[in-house]
Amino acid sequence: PRFQRDYSWTSDEWDDLWQDIVGLFDDEPEPAHYMGYLVLQSPDSKLFDIIDGQQRITTLSIMVLAALSLLEDIAASDVDADQNRQRLEQRRNSDIGYRDPVTLVPRSKLQLNRHNNDFYQNYLVPLGKIPQRGLRASEHLLRKAFDWFKNGIKVHCGQDGTEVARFIDAVVDKLFFTVITVTDELNAFKVFETLNARGVRLSSTDLLKNYLFS
Repeated sequence: PRFQRDYSWTSDEWDDLWQDIVGLFDDEPEPAHYMGYLVLQSPDSKLFDIIDGQQRITTLSIMVLAALSLLEDIAASDVDADQNRQRLEQRRNSDIGYRDPVTLVPRSKLQLNRHNNDFYQNYLVPLGKIPQRGLRASEHLLRKAFDWFKNGIKVHCGQDGTEVARFIDAVVDKLFFTVITVTDELNAFKVFETLNARGVRLSSTDLLKNYLFS
C-alpha cells in the first residue's frame, strides 16, 4: 500500500536473515525456517496488499534478484552459458515475474511503496546498472541490500550456477510464514495491532507445551 513505510532494513537485519538461510545448508540442516506472520488484505484473493511483512518480503525479493544477477554474471563469463541463462529465466518467471512478450520489459509480482517502487522496477527487477547518486536514503538501502546479498551468495555458491539455483530453491521452498488474509482494511489493522501490541510473553513451559501439541 502507498502508506507503507520506505525500505529501512540495514546490515543488522540482513545478516540475521542470512544466518538463518545459510543454516539450511548445514551438515545437519533444519528442514525449514519459520519467518513469522504475514498479514495480507485482499478483496478477491488475486491481488494482495501487504499490511505486515513488507520489509521481509522486499528483502527476500532482493535476495532472489541478487542471485539472478550472479547467474547472469556466470553466464556472461561463458561458464555453462546456455544452462545458466535457462536457470535465470525460469527462476525469474516463477519467483519475480515475467517478461512482456512484446516489449520484453520485466513485469514483477511485487510492487513496493510510492517512494521505492520506481527504483525497484527500473533497476533491480531488470538487473540493470544501478546508479550510485541521486537516490533517496531508502533507495540507497535497497541498492546496498542487493550488493550485500550478491556478495554473500557469491561467497556461498562460487561460480557454480547449479549451486546458485539450489540456493534460490532453498529461499523459495524452505522459508514459511503464517499467512493471515482479511478482506477489508479495518480487519487488517485490527489483526496487525493484536499481533504487535497485545498478549503476555510465553513462558518456557508454554512454549514446550505448544511444541509437544504440535
